Amino acid sequence: MLNIQVEDANIEGMSPLISPKDLKSQVKRTAAAERVVIQGRMDIRATLQGENPRLLVVVGPCSIHDTGAAMEYARKLQQLSLELSERLCIVIRTYFEKPRTIDGWTGLIADPYLDGTGAMNTGLQWARQLLLTINELCLPTATEFLDPLVPQFISDLVAWAAIGARTTESQTHRQMASGFSMPVGFKNSTDGNVEIAVQAMQSARGSHTFIGVNEHGQNSIARTKGNQFGHLVLRGGKENPNYDETNIASALRKLEEAGLPQMLMVDCSHANSRKDADKQIEVCREVVRQRAAGNSGIMGIMLESNLFSGSQKIPDDPGQLSQLQYGVSVTDACIGWEQTEELLREIYEKLPCCARREAIAV
Repeated sequence: MLNIQVEDANIEGMSPLISPKDLKSQVKRTAAAERVVIQGRMDIRATLQGENPRLLVVVGPCSIHDTGAAMEYARKLQQLSLELSERLCIVIRTYFEKPRTIDGWTGLIADPYLDGTGAMNTGLQWARQLLLTINELCLPTATEFLDPLVPQFISDLVAWAAIGARTTESQTHRQMASGFSMPVGFKNSTDGNVEIAVQAMQSARGSHTFIGVNEHGQNSIARTKGNQFGHLVLRGGKENPNYDETNIASALRKLEEAGLPQMLMVDCSHANSRKDADKQIEVCREVVRQRAAGNSGIMGIMLESNLFSGSQKIPDDPGQLSQLQYGVSVTDACIGWEQTEELLREIYEKLPCCARREAIAV
């Protein structure tokens, strides 16, 4: 008889994972951070309900790989957000998980040392600490949730969440989003299919029952109420971008036909920019032109931006990691800070005045 292993034939090993409760006790949410999270969520919900006239701007690095550089970027963005808060609701991208078509670095949580060692307990701690510190700057955060276990560890410090183009069709992610406490954007699929994201929104608005984990890290039966603050994010497709007037009008009609709020965000990167970071500026200007011309269905934009422009590859040899350029993306190319600041100020000038809200006390 053949000696064939029935279970775990391709599992090399298992290591204990910290529980969400233990991580939260190590990196405790402060009252100041909590106020920023709540205010950020309220502002975004008001935008989706047409009650907040400011444009939502989700901007920041494609992915976080250096928490020191991320904090420098956050401080710059926080100062700028204060200046532009009358017309822009600015939220920083803090992306810790990266979906991959084939292979590549999968993000700070999975591989914080960028060397393939998979020190996930460290990655979760670094991610949570960074979110806490940024919120304490009075700057709300945004992230994409990929692994269905991760939200239990960090979601209490996130104001806006994304379900990506590769996972919008996933039942697991639709169920997960139905239980989120924050608004969630569903991206159209990588081939440009908008209906899939609309269906995801419909699904996430309903209640679901599925297998999840509780704060103690125990397998549990999760029951959700449904998330009424899902919305569409247009990111283009393999064949064509979809930020032009015709595609945006078509997307808004699809939302109306589905009985959903006619509000959407445009991702100025990815297929809309043809993976050319500098083209984000052109895309952004066109979307803002439409918004300024009266298309209030455009409630937000997304930009990939870092301290410095471009991108770089993670070296195969861990001994060469010290050669990585500071403040430069290790995933998709980004525009640099100077370009970002200039663009956001330009957007501010092009949009009509809004009623200024009171700053939250921290």
